[in-house]
Amino acid sequence: MSMQQKIEQSLGALAPVHLQVLDESHMHSRGVETHYKAVLVSEQFEGLNSVKRHQKVYATLGDLMGQFHALALHTYTPREWEQTGAAPASPTCAGGSRH
Repeated sequence: MSMQQKIEQSLGALAPVHLQVLDESHMHSRGVETHYKAVLVSEQFEGLNSVKRHQKVYATLGDLMGQFHALALHTYTPREWEQTGAAPASPTCAGGSRH
């Protein structure tokens, strides 16, 4: 099972109405299966600010968090997602890697 699939499977615990996990490792210099972007829409984010939402995602991923370098999170309630419809594009890697 790929890291992307493991992340998707774990995030299923948040009962998402929309889930998209993208492997963006090719945009960075740290190798394969290192950088991910997750777009997650869940009722469980209702009433939570972005920090609390991200903490909920980190707790859900647990030990997986130590198995990759970066995770860009875009978390929405269903109502927010209905209004927004898309997550922002990921920025180009600014470098900084010594690899």
